[in-house]
Amino acid sequence: MERTKKPLHIVKIGGDILDNKDRLSTLIEEFSQLKEAKILVHGGGKMASALSTKLGLEVEMHEGRRITSKEQLEVVCMVYAGLANKTLISSMQAKSIDALGLSGADLNLIQAEKRAVQTIDYGFAGDIVQVNSNRIKDLVDLGVCPVFCAITHDNKGQLLNTNADTIASSLAVAMSAHFEVCLKFVFTHEGVLKDMQRSDAIFEEINSTDFVQLKKVGVLSQGIIPKLTNAFDALQEKVQEVRIGSSAIINHDKGTKVCL
Repeated sequence: MERTKKPLHIVKIGGDILDNKDRLSTLIEEFSQLKEAKILVHGGGKMASALSTKLGLEVEMHEGRRITSKEQLEVVCMVYAGLANKTLISSMQAKSIDALGLSGADLNLIQAEKRAVQTIDYGFAGDIVQVNSNRIKDLVDLGVCPVFCAITHDNKGQLLNTNADTIASSLAVAMSAHFEVCLKFVFTHEGVLKDMQRSDAIFEEINSTDFVQLKKVGVLSQGIIPKLTNAFDALQEKVQEVRIGSSAIINHDKGTKVCL
C-alpha cells in the first residue's frame, strides 16, 4: 500500500510585497501560521529596477520578463540574493521560522541554462534544466524552510536571472515526487483581476481555455501572464493545487484557483 505523501506549501511572493513594510509583515504572519512543510520563493524586481535607475541603467521588459544584460545581472544578484533575501530571512526569524536563504547555485539546488536567442534576446536569463529535489527534501525534513531568490546557475560558473514564478513552479513540480504540493502565488491583488481598473472584481477560477482567450483580448497582460503560464505547467505535472491572490490565500481557499 502506497504511503500518503505529506503536504508541502510553496509560496511565491513578488517585489511589491517586499517593498511594502505592512504587506510584508502580513505575509510573514500568515506564512508563520503554516505548520506543515513550506518553501518560500521571492522576486525583487521593483527593488532591482529602483537600484538600476539610481545607477543610470536602462530597465527593459518583455511580457513581464526582464531583459538581463551583464550590468543588470550584477544588479539583480545584489538585490535578489542580498538585500531582498536577507530582509526576508530576518523578518522570518523574528516569527520563529527556521529559514535558510538560498539561490539555485547554493548546494547546486537549481541548475539552468542561458536562454537561447529566438525572437527576443533575454540576455543572462536562465531556463531551468534540473532541480535537486532530494537535497531540498533533506533540508525540509530537518525542519528548515528554504527561501529561494530568483538566481540560478549553469554549473559552469555563470549565474543567471530566472523568473521567480518559474522557479516556484519548477520547485513545485520537482517536489511533487516527495510531497502533495500546493503552490500559491502571492501579490497585492485579491486574485486575478477581471478589470485592471477594478480591484474588487476577480476571477474565482481560470482554466487554460480561459487563459488563451483572455490573453488574446488583452484582459490579461504583463506580469500575470508568466504567473498563469507557470501555474498551468505545474498542474500538468501533477501539482495538487495552484492559487493566485493576496496573503489571505496562504491559509484560506481564497483568490483565483487555477484549473486545467
